[in-house]
Amino acid sequence: MANGVKGKQLGVRILLGVIVGILGLGMLLYLVPGQGQDNIASPEIVAQVGGQPVRATEVQEQLRRMQGTGQLPAAMLPIYAKSVIDGLVFERMLELEAKRLGIQVSDQERVDRIRQLLPTAVEGDTFVGMDRYQAEVQARFQMTVDQFEELVRQSLIQDKIEKLVTAAVTVSPADVKKEFDRRNEKLKMDYVLLNPDNLASKIQFSDADLTAYYEKNKTKYLVPEERVVRYLQVDLGQIEQKTTIPEAELRKYYQDHINDYKVEDRVHAAHILFKTTGKTDAEAAEIQKKAEDVLKQAKSGANFADLAKKYSDDTSKDNGGDLGWLTHGQTVPEFDKAAFSLPKGAISDLVKSQFGFHIIKILDKETAHTKSYEEMLPTIMSTLVEQRAQQQADDEAQKVGEKIRETGKVTIDQLGSQFGITPGQTKPIGANDSVPELGTAPEIHDVIFQLRPGEISQPIRTDRGYTILSVTQVLPAHQGTFQEVRDRVAADFRHDKALELAKTEAAELAKRAEGNGNLATAAKSLGLEMKSSDAFARDGDVSGVGSAKQFLAAFNQPEGKIAPPIDLGTNWLVYRVTDHQQPNLEDFAKQQKDIEQQLLDEKRDLAFRSFREALEAQMKSEGKVVYNNEVVQQLTRQS
Repeated sequence: MANGVKGKQLGVRILLGVIVGILGLGMLLYLVPGQGQDNIASPEIVAQVGGQPVRATEVQEQLRRMQGTGQLPAAMLPIYAKSVIDGLVFERMLELEAKRLGIQVSDQERVDRIRQLLPTAVEGDTFVGMDRYQAEVQARFQMTVDQFEELVRQSLIQDKIEKLVTAAVTVSPADVKKEFDRRNEKLKMDYVLLNPDNLASKIQFSDADLTAYYEKNKTKYLVPEERVVRYLQVDLGQIEQKTTIPEAELRKYYQDHINDYKVEDRVHAAHILFKTTGKTDAEAAEIQKKAEDVLKQAKSGANFADLAKKYSDDTSKDNGGDLGWLTHGQTVPEFDKAAFSLPKGAISDLVKSQFGFHIIKILDKETAHTKSYEEMLPTIMSTLVEQRAQQQADDEAQKVGEKIRETGKVTIDQLGSQFGITPGQTKPIGANDSVPELGTAPEIHDVIFQLRPGEISQPIRTDRGYTILSVTQVLPAHQGTFQEVRDRVAADFRHDKALELAKTEAAELAKRAEGNGNLATAAKSLGLEMKSSDAFARDGDVSGVGSAKQFLAAFNQPEGKIAPPIDLGTNWLVYRVTDHQQPNLEDFAKQQKDIEQQLLDEKRDLAFRSFREALEAQMKSEGKVVYNNEVVQQLTRQS
């Protein structure tokens, strides 16, 4: 496998050398040590490329945009900052290279790409107007029109250079056949999985064993600071149980919110999308043939969700193509018309839209109606009870909070007595211990470890209502004595010995099986169970074992021979191949084009990444790319 990958990489590097020669880049195909150590003085500049600055504000703006679209939490921003910096530097490098090669982007090319990215910018052939266009760009991409159109121009430049770099990349028939064989070759095997958890019960130990283990690993057994908390709880659930809502109020709520219970015509749809955006007419025709073949499978009873997962170009493929409930106008007109004209359970013919070809299945369908009072009663009751109980809990918590602020010397028990709340008390709590009885709230642990003994917290809102805390005892962090941590020591000792036993028994099992030629008999003699797998490919799974990628050596293992034990991280595997199934050549024609395209995409991607490295190395060696290391470190430093 590794040699195969190296071979592919070498082939692409050789090919890239030819491409680079054709382009006349004259680049060094190695990375220059040092990577731009010269610093730029301005704290606003992250890097300079050909004298053009990459500004810190650009990096921060992209990170804000990513965060605004929900792509990553704030804590992840520094991790992504380096990637953003690299991307901006590469954009500038491509600009320089495009100028050197005379590559330009026409207005028409930019308009065509905008129509692909934002179809709603035009209706028919008519521009929707600047105000609506600006609103669409802001809503979809969280940027201004100028920023959006500049990114479009940059993407077109990259596409043109990428096509130039990868134009000579090809995939040979031999490569396609080899990949077909690799994907379709399958094995069956007999195997024994040795799980240390299943062997733990065999581990025997004495106090002397545990004491010796403890002494050897004493530093593992520090006991952190712990605190004992006494608490009061304004319990929302208890209040809800006592809350009743009059019939008249329930009916009034229904009438007041009757518009909320109106259901529009809607369909629960799934689809398989074959994208044609950016494709030539010839490519679109091939995609249509593929879509027609999948349509035949769907209409012949094949599992629609499985087909979507395998063939769809839409992100909904992960859910089997399920788009959920749709109302009129939520999808493009062609999709909308087809979906609402189909009965429940039906599968459409191919539906052509601006995105490509769709195969639509209607999972369920509802006509417009208003839900009745009886139908909505459970929901209305739940809503009003929750609202009433929440208001009562808020009022009571406010009164308790006011009392705490008024009275400096009151104890938690006295406070509980005044408000008729019975106090509770926790066991000692560590900083990472879960305390479900206190309810869930991010600040619970912070408050516990900030309070002084005897001090009472303000009411804390939790999923259970409100909790009021008071620390009654602080147990300082210390080295745990053997008696304090004995249970942890015993668990760790048993776990470590079970790992050793799994390895030992795997070796013994393999030895016995080689000796008698019977894995099942050898397993039984050790109290283990042999299982037989279904046929699996290199990218498949074996029940109870996991991904076949963990033991790809099996595909080179002779049938019937016991393989050496394999360490799967924690478990150990002993197996023998029982059936080595060669690919069915009748399937080759069906898979050939897909495999060829995937290999071509992989080689093109590798070629362009190699080009990027070569371009950066050349520009660094010429002093055209210089980083301000101090600013880079500031932007990529974890806060």
